[in-house]
Amino acid sequence: MPTMAPPSFVAGDVVLIQPENTARHVQHFCQVLGLDPDQYFTLQPREPHVPCPERLPQPCSVRHLVSQYLDIASVPRRSFFELLACLSPHELEREKLLEFSSAAGQEALHEYCSRPRRTILEVLCDFPHSAAAIPLDYLLDLIPPIRPRAFSIASSLLAHPARLQILVAVVQYQTRLKEPRRGLCSSWLASLDPAQGPVRVPLWVRPGSLTLPQTPDTPVIMVGPGTGVAPFRAAIQERVAQGQRGNFLFFGCRRRDQDFYWEAEWTELEQKGCLTLVTAFSREQEQKVYVQHRLRERGPLVWELLDRRGACFCLAGNAKYMPADVSEALLSIFQGEGGLSGPDAAAYLARLQRTLRFQTETWA
Repeated sequence: MPTMAPPSFVAGDVVLIQPENTARHVQHFCQVLGLDPDQYFTLQPREPHVPCPERLPQPCSVRHLVSQYLDIASVPRRSFFELLACLSPHELEREKLLEFSSAAGQEALHEYCSRPRRTILEVLCDFPHSAAAIPLDYLLDLIPPIRPRAFSIASSLLAHPARLQILVAVVQYQTRLKEPRRGLCSSWLASLDPAQGPVRVPLWVRPGSLTLPQTPDTPVIMVGPGTGVAPFRAAIQERVAQGQRGNFLFFGCRRRDQDFYWEAEWTELEQKGCLTLVTAFSREQEQKVYVQHRLRERGPLVWELLDRRGACFCLAGNAKYMPADVSEALLSIFQGEGGLSGPDAAAYLARLQRTLRFQTETWA
């Protein structure tokens, strides 16, 4: 995305993006609560030392509050039902809300809300009398603010001056509810169309957890399946621009023809001798193959780079299984190629972590 005032960043940094609710959801929310989206209000703290939210202008419109601040697309917590019950004038609805906020009702709350990922807006639609009775000045207590979403920056200013690029997988999945569940930020970004007029994306940059070696001859092994490859595109662009060639990328996805991100770019860099690429396409053969399998296959190369050439090993991606599987593959390599015992292999890996030669950036 081009930026009006390009933020300064380096490979490994993270961009935080502040998304908005959809216009359809904002309109529906206002209808359910009987609010006029064009009404303006001024915030005044109930207690003298409690500041007003910085992100809200003064005065503020209901539309701005709902579209850019209240996280009506999030799954409500137990405390939401507790406060809504206190505000509810409807006996049957209040009884159900109290049940969901009680210790005995947690299993029922999980089945109703957490398991199907029912949103705050959908809950309010299910309790219309309670929703219509919510005073405007209780909304900030009842509904949490929209949190910024963090993305690894996927480009280098050395390769793309005045640009900040990210890799976004649009989150959409089905539960037992009729409407598909959608990721707020990814869906909002996907809906933006510069052809329809100027696009404004509130963002800011912060340091990430990956730090590239400063010495030019230090090789870097990068393991980034799926969207985990994003920070390594920035790293490779930056290193190539600086004349560094020891770039080894292990990339994995389901199918080559569906989600092989930046295939043409990697191929060109391979042809120039700037990159060694190892791929794992998990669904293209009967037995699933992942990046950890490719690491084991390239065990002699991995050991040579780490033990004899002082390489840095960086890992990015989903935190669920992959980091543990990759660590297990490394321990196997240290034992098979380095001849280390189990405890010595674990100590070797711990030393790499301690000296920042093994780094991870993972997310749930």
